[in-house]
Amino acid sequence: MLGQIFTKAQNKIQDPAKLARLIEMVDSTKWILLDADTKGDIYEGILEKNAEDTKSGAGQYFTPRALISAMVECVAPEPSKTIADPACGTGGFFLAAYDFLTKGKLDRDQKAFLKNDTFHGNEIVAGTRRLCLINLFLHNIGEIDGDSPIDSTDALVGAPSQTFDYVLANPPFGKKSSMTFTNEEGEQEKDELTYNRQDFWATTSNKQLNFLQHIRSMLKTTGRAAVVLPDNVLFEGGAGETVRKKLLETTELHTILRLPTGIFYANGVKANVLFFDNRAASKAVATKEVWYYDYRTNVHHTLKRKSLRLEDLREFITCYNPSNRHKRKETWHAEKNPEGRWRKYSYKDLIARDKTSLDLFWLKDDSLADLDNLPEPEILAEEIIENIESGLASFRAVAASLTK
Repeated sequence: MLGQIFTKAQNKIQDPAKLARLIEMVDSTKWILLDADTKGDIYEGILEKNAEDTKSGAGQYFTPRALISAMVECVAPEPSKTIADPACGTGGFFLAAYDFLTKGKLDRDQKAFLKNDTFHGNEIVAGTRRLCLINLFLHNIGEIDGDSPIDSTDALVGAPSQTFDYVLANPPFGKKSSMTFTNEEGEQEKDELTYNRQDFWATTSNKQLNFLQHIRSMLKTTGRAAVVLPDNVLFEGGAGETVRKKLLETTELHTILRLPTGIFYANGVKANVLFFDNRAASKAVATKEVWYYDYRTNVHHTLKRKSLRLEDLREFITCYNPSNRHKRKETWHAEKNPEGRWRKYSYKDLIARDKTSLDLFWLKDDSLADLDNLPEPEILAEEIIENIESGLASFRAVAASLTK
């Protein structure tokens, strides 16, 4: 683990006086007297601050901690079970799961399993992997002279060698998987990656669909997953339709949380959280009904002025009912409560939709009708910027596909 942390490490401080001052500042703190929680919280704070610097691009590896905490609380992982993330970034899901598990009483064996055997991840970006490993180590996860819990290989390249009890993930944003190579003229070109795997339902260059298929393969027959995915996964045709149908048939896709814009560091992202449980092979369709929580319509967040907090998702967690999700009650009613954000759709309703689209909304968008109660100007401005940038990204993707 120590070797992974310091792989290709470089000192970029050229001024001897600044380096000496930095060493003095680090040395002035009695680090050995600080407990793991304090050191870990300090480091997490640094990572979050770094993610706010949009110029560095660090935000693409940082999932809002409020969203992560809500996902972990809903999944409610149990001690002595494995947790994986095939695109773990700086390790946010691992740390939230660690905090959740340590709130309960653990015996000696459970503590040892939590430290050394619970977490398994992949992160192909060397710098991000380094940040993740330091993060884990400062939270007392893993041994400094032991094996690294984070693999540097591309998780999508082959079928998983191990299956897990839980997968918590936010795969990287971006629709296409590609690799850069140099052609005969010495020019750099990008080649779309398709993964021809026997355990996949469909072959596609859509990175999100590939991650979704891979995560399903990672689960034990009793495994459970919570995954952040963009809107295109819910409505895209072709391979997307095939994957959705198979997901509904072979896993119990029981919950979809529709997320608002303005919560991710990548602008204009429209995402969702899919919660599904794996099932043993059977002729019967595994999904009977899918519960939706619409936390997008008439919801306004910005990264700086009105960032997402765990309290904002508390109603969703209550509706999800982690203690017994089979005893849920709709808050939406066509006549009694048409503004309810929580409702269910049957498998029969969903499979009958064009391309088996799971892209569903039912609430009235007040911004289209109530001109007297619009969001604050700065919120509107940020939303307009996000929508324009999202539209530009879509047009670029179309243009790129037409030139091939």
